[in-house]
Parts: sequence; structure tokens; C-alpha cells
Amino acid sequence: MSKHCLEINNANFDEIVSSNDLVVVDFWASWCGPCKMLVPVIEELAEDYEGKAVVGKVNVDDNAELAEKFGIMTIPAVFVFRKGEVVDKMIGFRQKAQLAAALDKYL
Repeated sequence: MSKHCLEINNANFDEIVSSNDLVVVDFWASWCGPCKMLVPVIEELAEDYEGKAVVGKVNVDDNAELAEKFGIMTIPAVFVFRKGEVVDKMIGFRQKAQLAAALDKYL
């Protein structure tokens, strides 16, 4: 994981999402092919939006509680949180431009 992308888990999720204005969370798993394809996209997004949004990843295998809480049935699933609330969801692989456009709506 890049230095710009946070590892989010059951223990730190609430603090990260509630203490930052805009947070992007990639729900993923190591065995998921499309998730692996999304890794460089998420890392670039984290770098591009540094100081504007927090970007992090939740491993659904290690954090089943969070996957269940947000009804994650298909991965990758990218959620955008604004002021602690889910404002956007994208299921499946997305290009960087699509993710950036979703984020830009909330900046």
C-alpha cells in the first residue's frame, strides 16, 4: 500500500470517516482479480487528492464486520463518505477518471 493510501479496519474506521470531511474507501480482498486491477488506480487517486480527501482500503476478509455493516456483496466496492455519511457507491472496477469525477462532486 502506498504512503498516501490508509489501511482502514474495524478498529480505526469510525475515527477516520468521522474526523475527515471527504473519505474514499475501497472494499477489497487479496483473491479478487478486479480488486488487484484497482490497486494502482486507488493509489494514484490517493496521491492526487492528498490534502483534499482521505483514501483508504478495507480488506473485507479481515474486516467482515465492516463489509456486513455496508452490505458489501460484490468487490471491489468504492464508497465515498462526506462528513461521515455515504454519498456515493461504485461497484466493480472503475477507471481513475470515473472515480475522480465522483470525488470532484463533493469538493
